[in-house]
Amino acid sequence: MPNVIVEPEEGGTFAATQNKRVIARGDTQLKAGEKAHEIRPNDHVVAARVRTIADGEPDKFRHMFGPKRKAR
Repeated sequence: MPNVIVEPEEGGTFAATQNKRVIARGDTQLKAGEKAHEIRPNDHVVAARVRTIADGEPDKFRHMFGPKRKAR
């Protein structure tokens, strides 16, 4: 599955999306990322940088959570 991306929304909240569908929301980037990681524990959760470049899109992403590993 593709990454879960946490991005800011209008109004100061954050949304975690996967395949252009919102799967979690939070008041902070971390809270939205944690909720998304609980829902999709086997997918990577990345956060969009708030800083944007000339075309208005985030220029890089940073890793928040990786897939949970199975205990041996």
